[in-house]
Amino acid sequence: MRTAAGLLLAVVSAMMLNWGFFVQHGASNKLPALSLRHPWTALRLLFTNGRWLLGYVVGLAGWGLYIAALLFAPISLVQATSAGGIGLLALFVWRVARVRFSRVEQVAIGACVAGLALVCISFAAGVPRPVVAGTRTVAIWLGVMLVAAGVAWRPGSRFMRPGAGLGVAAGLCYAAGDVSTKGAVSGVGLFLVPVLVACHVIGFVALQLAFQRGGALATAGMSTLLNNALPIMAGIVAFHERLPAAPFGVVRAAGFVVVVLGAAMLARPERPALQALEDGSASTVASPGPPG
Repeated sequence: MRTAAGLLLAVVSAMMLNWGFFVQHGASNKLPALSLRHPWTALRLLFTNGRWLLGYVVGLAGWGLYIAALLFAPISLVQATSAGGIGLLALFVWRVARVRFSRVEQVAIGACVAGLALVCISFAAGVPRPVVAGTRTVAIWLGVMLVAAGVAWRPGSRFMRPGAGLGVAAGLCYAAGDVSTKGAVSGVGLFLVPVLVACHVIGFVALQLAFQRGGALATAGMSTLLNNALPIMAGIVAFHERLPAAPFGVVRAAGFVVVVLGAAMLARPERPALQALEDGSASTVASPGPPG
């Protein structure tokens, strides 16, 4: 029952977080260029923009629900459920706004829902027992992710699409923050609280800068992929959330893979579902061309 409650919170959290991210993306693109050299000016531009602020507040509330979900369920299952939540959000908008999806969007939504269904089916084999992860293991995971984020932010970004390096850095930082959050609420140590705050702040900065430098696929798409996949891996490796025996273990692993890929496919600028929800439109929206 506790696990079911945690996963329900994860679904609602995912809907709020993803809606908030894409409202922020749309609002950021209409603002003057943001720069780390003028942080207070950048913050003033963001927090005085009503639409961006709405997306931020909704996303912040979604993050609070995510923390609550981690209190009830393993991080691997919570993260997989969160990844599938974007597909449920798109389905909801399809029913309410009557939008038309592209073929890629239909496949992505189907993958999210199918992956979430596979994860739910695997519950027949039970859920992992709570295990307190070792401090050293969690520290290694966090160290590797943060070093990789630093590489992606600066030197690595020269070999990627515009904004992709910052999107990767944001995803890695958010993933490190999620792992820190699970560690803090599961007994690893409260010293992780300032770590998770720092990770989310850095991820926030990276993502806002990425929004103005690249399309949603290269920015939110990369961030979503890493932010969903890495905590699932950390749950299995660092928090000892073992997969059940075959065949349910295979089903759960397949669900993890399918739902993360589906969520990444949906993180693209030509998503009429989220655009319709953001604009409050109930009319049919045609898909524009591929990102430029």
